[in-house]
Amino acid sequence: MNDGAAPRGPVLDDEQFRRLAEYGEAEHAEPGRDLYTSGDDTYDFFLLGSATVDIVRDATAIEPERLIYRGGPGDFLGELNLLTGQHVYLTARVVSAGTVVRIRAAMLRRALAEQVDIADTLIEAFRERREVIRGAAGNALELVGLSYAAETLELRTYVAQMLLPHSWLDATSHPGRSLMRLAGLGEDDLPAAMVNGSLLRRATPGALAEVLGLTYRADGRPVDLVVVGAGPAGLAAAVYGASEGLVTVLLDRAGLGGQAAKSARIENYLGFPHGVSGESLTRLAMVQALKFGVRIHSPCEVAGLDLSEERRPAVLLEDGTRIQCRAVIAATGAQYRHLDLPQWTTFEKSGCVRYAATELDVRGYEDQPVTVVGGANSAGQAALSLAARGATVDLIVRGADLGARMSSYLTDRIRAHARIQVHTSSTIRELGGDDTLASIVAERSDGRQDRLACRALFCFIGADPVSGWLDGVAKDHNGFVLTDSRLPAEPLGTALPFQTSAPRVFAVGDLRAGSTKRVATAVGDGAGAVSSVHEALAGD
Repeated sequence: MNDGAAPRGPVLDDEQFRRLAEYGEAEHAEPGRDLYTSGDDTYDFFLLGSATVDIVRDATAIEPERLIYRGGPGDFLGELNLLTGQHVYLTARVVSAGTVVRIRAAMLRRALAEQVDIADTLIEAFRERREVIRGAAGNALELVGLSYAAETLELRTYVAQMLLPHSWLDATSHPGRSLMRLAGLGEDDLPAAMVNGSLLRRATPGALAEVLGLTYRADGRPVDLVVVGAGPAGLAAAVYGASEGLVTVLLDRAGLGGQAAKSARIENYLGFPHGVSGESLTRLAMVQALKFGVRIHSPCEVAGLDLSEERRPAVLLEDGTRIQCRAVIAATGAQYRHLDLPQWTTFEKSGCVRYAATELDVRGYEDQPVTVVGGANSAGQAALSLAARGATVDLIVRGADLGARMSSYLTDRIRAHARIQVHTSSTIRELGGDDTLASIVAERSDGRQDRLACRALFCFIGADPVSGWLDGVAKDHNGFVLTDSRLPAEPLGTALPFQTSAPRVFAVGDLRAGSTKRVATAVGDGAGAVSSVHEALAGD
């Protein structure tokens, strides 16, 4: 979408245009009329009959109004926020009089469901437009913060996962200092967000989602299925549920993709012979879910379950909202463990301790000494990713055998990599440094200690199940949820696959007792659970 140019990407042919126009209403538009404006809660999809329309990004504190593109006859307006529910951040202004066809949200969802070829064209166009708009209209959402701070990294990770068009300014850079001066911001206000001219101090993902309209809002439609957790298992459950006709809501407390989204490279996932980053896989899954009408809300913290009505479970949100539905799929996975060491929290807040090795996480550690702790695939992938960026990596493994819990293709590469030093039978005993991490002390099984230079610690030592919200559901002694064959015989007799001790509540992925910690298995869980949901609902 170059200035003044028509939007790039897939277009509708004449026959598709006429077919899609049947879902809307034609109207005349005069020059100067705004079809929608930045800040609107929602907007409609428009086909351009004979009118010409400019899509513009409004003026910001540091930039004038900018033309993103001009759409002419035969074109259509809209991008991913038509499906995500994000508030409007661009203005559509008529510049040449003519006809437009307005297609309202409910009819657009119907068209996407009924017209497969049109749906494919629109979804791909929406996705491509969002990618281009992320650069061209980034100043609609401006973030400024200290790049090394954990709060800043959390916010930047969230906007990246949600594919939000934005621009990022380091508070120590000249543009960052200029924005802070214009907005009257101090270091205590960081990270901050400028959203269509409004200022959000000490911005968090939750506060930003509220301003952008991405938090849960009941719209009056009955809900068939609530999926809690948007990792691979939850995304798969949402996609299969919605594609098979269930009105589906997907909630996540942090972002999308779960632990998989934080993986630098997944090389053993079927269909991706060259590997795929967890971030890319998550983006594709999100677009696929939106295509089928999944309502995605994140961050959205779930507080509990109400099982008082056997056939109508309800998911309870932290803010008191109650979402009643016909079935629930729990996919909340696990939360990262940390080492019980002095200064851990200090270095965590300063961004020196990280639990992921995405492109955003590893950036800035070229030619720096770093430490990765953990002995499973995620630790191995992180070590290789960091070494590929030029970092010198110490890999700390508690066990004596690197290959005990790590795939052989990773261990072979790690052993052969000149920038990776493996320390087996070792434990981290000390973190050194003042405000930023400078070194770690690794202790071997024989008691000998080595102090290693370290600018960042990447921690992959496992996780604990996020199951506290599942009130009244049977769990094992570690908190993992019991399902189907692992359930005691008394509560349900013969349970459906993935069914918990509650009749219409199912558990999938890492949350489930006995699960295999693999992306492909989690996806299979999510898809399989939807089949059980249909069977459970068959008597309604």
